Amino acid sequence: MGAKKWWAICLALVIVSAGCSGDDGGDNGDSSGIGSEDAGINPGVGVTDDAIKVGYNADLSGASSPMVTQTIEAAKVYWEWVNENGGIAGREVQPIILDNGYDALKYAENYERLSENDSEGVVMIGQSDGPPGVDGVAVAKDLLADGLAMVPLSRYSGWVDPSIGANVFEVQASYCLESINGVTFMAEQHGNTVAIISFPGEYGRDGATGAKLAATALGLEIVYDGEASVTPGADHTSIITEIVNSDPDFVWGSVDPATLSVILAGAVKQGYSGQWSGNSPTYNFELMGGGLADLLDQYYTHSSPTVMWNTSDASGMKEVVAQMAAFRPDAPVSDAYVNGWTNSMVVHQILEQAAANGDLTRAGVVVAAQEVTVDLKGLSPNQSWSGEPNENLVRESYMYDVQKSSFAGRSTVADGDAGTGFKLIEGSYSSDTAIKHDFTEACFTVED
Repeated sequence: MGAKKWWAICLALVIVSAGCSGDDGGDNGDSSGIGSEDAGINPGVGVTDDAIKVGYNADLSGASSPMVTQTIEAAKVYWEWVNENGGIAGREVQPIILDNGYDALKYAENYERLSENDSEGVVMIGQSDGPPGVDGVAVAKDLLADGLAMVPLSRYSGWVDPSIGANVFEVQASYCLESINGVTFMAEQHGNTVAIISFPGEYGRDGATGAKLAATALGLEIVYDGEASVTPGADHTSIITEIVNSDPDFVWGSVDPATLSVILAGAVKQGYSGQWSGNSPTYNFELMGGGLADLLDQYYTHSSPTVMWNTSDASGMKEVVAQMAAFRPDAPVSDAYVNGWTNSMVVHQILEQAAANGDLTRAGVVVAAQEVTVDLKGLSPNQSWSGEPNENLVRESYMYDVQKSSFAGRSTVADGDAGTGFKLIEGSYSSDTAIKHDFTEACFTVED
């Protein structure tokens, strides 16, 4: 893939939404497909008789690295566990992890390396996250041209649309559907007026569009429409003023934790006492470790496409908690591990299906992904990409109360009772508004 192609990609307006050898885990349980045997498999790029290479184009040192490094750590633990139990089709899964530093050119360089048709190439991409201009619709076109399957970290609703994300196998509810559920829930609990604030680009505008779809369906009044009005790191005084003056029953945000903390604290300081919620990337449990714990406890409700760390008795939660403790006992608790784990489960079950089909080529992986229904063991709703998008669209999410009393601070995963400050209120939750949503295309579409 040439430099000119990547320069073109970098001009697109897009936004998203991140091998160590572990300690001896002993008897670490079971997982679907672990220890399967090679039964006459046709290998392709990224697959040998001994290994399967899965690519990761991740921000390990840039703007989103605090979260992404933890999703990657969970992925590394997952594959160490799988390999300790026999790998896939008798082969060791080798995660090829490249740091893009949230830099467009580095992301492009990493993708070019991972997509090569030689010994440097991988059979599929198991996680992708990067800066505006590359990790979105633009890269989806190249995945199709290169015959590569990708499991994204972002949850843009366009991935469900085959005209946009044909080779992208999304996990969990999109930002748009999560917003539809979240706004419905908040309206039922807190009232009929809402302010919407969001970043520009795929993440922010997909989330804001979902919030507006819910508001229209429910007859809510949008007293302040701040779609695409929030710029990361900018002066947010005008946004705070709009929220205070419009005095909504609740605010729905599609921003990031740093931005949320400034806007929420500023609005409360000026006398606003309404409730707050937003798409999952808007909030991070580590905000509870700062000076906002009391405000967040009082005013914030967290929306998530997955269950949060140690808040469920689901078999998948027991699995991720046990294996992180076995392989990385000194790692701090984090909800990001759940995202890294679910992505890895998706990759694992797709590769198992490809192996069962006897075709571990890139094309065989794409076919396998279209055949499976991935069992996520209660960490989030099961996932399928077969049939019509409106039929297999994930419409469920989870709503959590943020509680100062449930925040375990800097506890490690070895503390099996440690939590990140959440109590489940509703979930998996699919609102009537989300159930009735007729998906025919992406909620928000980036113009070429």
